[in-house]
Amino acid sequence: MPTLEAVSISVDGHIATIRLNRPDKLNAMNLAMWHDIRTAFRYVDETPEIRVAILEGEGKAFTAGIDLQMMMGVGAQVRDECDGRTRENLRRVILDLQDTLTSLERCRKPVLAAVHGACVGGGIDLISCADMRYCSSDAWFTIKEIDIGMVADVGTLQRLPRLIGEGMARELAYTARKFDGAEAKEMRFVNRVFESPEALREGVREIAASIAAKSPLSVRGVKEMISYARDHSVADGLNYVATWNAAMLMSADLQAAMMAGMSKSTPTFKD
Repeated sequence: MPTLEAVSISVDGHIATIRLNRPDKLNAMNLAMWHDIRTAFRYVDETPEIRVAILEGEGKAFTAGIDLQMMMGVGAQVRDECDGRTRENLRRVILDLQDTLTSLERCRKPVLAAVHGACVGGGIDLISCADMRYCSSDAWFTIKEIDIGMVADVGTLQRLPRLIGEGMARELAYTARKFDGAEAKEMRFVNRVFESPEALREGVREIAASIAAKSPLSVRGVKEMISYARDHSVADGLNYVATWNAAMLMSADLQAAMMAGMSKSTPTFKD
């Protein structure tokens, strides 16, 4: 298991819990956290016994968004005596931050985001990459970038419209207004709202355990197909799933599931 500075990982019963772990800073996303997120989800992807991941925050909030001290330090990080090279360096920094969040999509295992308290700015970018999102009734969200005079640039404007529709995504991005868990559920940004942070953790873990009990090979295939379909035509998606199942269908998982169905028992699957 990797050693991380701003994120913690625990594994129990095929379920990994990835926890943003700067509670004294409301889990503001500093540079260490960005690096740790990518490392953590690479670890989840590469560890066979992990079948599902839960992403949550330590302390009073999920995350206050990108750490402002990190933003203030970017200028010195990218500075070059040539203006063109300075701009190139900044572009590379942005692309690297984008890649950090894309690690959630790249991870073959389902990622369930469990949000309590504040989820601000970069937190929206982060959870938009998750397979599913859940929150407690105290959760609130805001796309904050417009209020600091910038365009959100690590995924919200690209992913959120596909989740909640373009009109609502535009409203939230243009105004930076807060919306709560009930509205997030209404706009289908989150799947379910739980009464408390404790109920959220318990409920999301139950969902994760249900997924972990299924065929790991099939779950990975479902994630691959849905992610592919988002960015391709129906015809492309049908062609890809035909190719996938031509390669993966005749598996030990299929035999185990069918035998368990016939005997009315619970199947067990290889990681």
